[in-house]
Amino acid sequence: MDIIERLHQGEMIRMDDPDYHKVQEQIDWVFAKTIELNKLPFGHALIREKINELLGIRIDETTTVCIPFYTDWGKNTTIGKEVFINMGCTFMDRGGITVEDRVLIGPKANIITENHPEDPELRRYVYSKPVHIKKGAWIGASVTVLPGVTVGENAIVAAGAVVTKDVPDNTIVGGVPAKIIRKIKTK
Repeated sequence: MDIIERLHQGEMIRMDDPDYHKVQEQIDWVFAKTIELNKLPFGHALIREKINELLGIRIDETTTVCIPFYTDWGKNTTIGKEVFINMGCTFMDRGGITVEDRVLIGPKANIITENHPEDPELRRYVYSKPVHIKKGAWIGASVTVLPGVTVGENAIVAAGAVVTKDVPDNTIVGGVPAKIIRKIKTK
């Protein structure tokens, strides 16, 4: 199996794997494209086009991605309609990031799908797990969402939280690590 397929399936990949150059080539391409994107002036007409190229998707006209925006893979993110991603966000998306419709993501949020094993002997390996942010969720400023997490529908993640576990639908979480604060009262 190709190293890219192995990476996307969550296999641990050592940085000295004979095929790691394929991973590094994608990362290098993305970093170059990210620099191009983030050099554009705010409001420039090319921003949407550059984000589409970087992510390899066509984001809906109702969706806004503010710059600066950072990613390390680019081609493994899907973004729904009426999404707002504020400035300074980082999407490390080798494991896959799904952002459903009407999601709000605050400034400097970090959505991380990669990790390293705890075992010092294996620490030079990297593995990935997908992150899923469901419809209507609100990710506050400077939140970090870690690999394998699903943020539930209409959930709120308070500013500065570090999300290590799934967040139930219609729930507010906060803290480090994030814990349930309360359920959201709906009409």
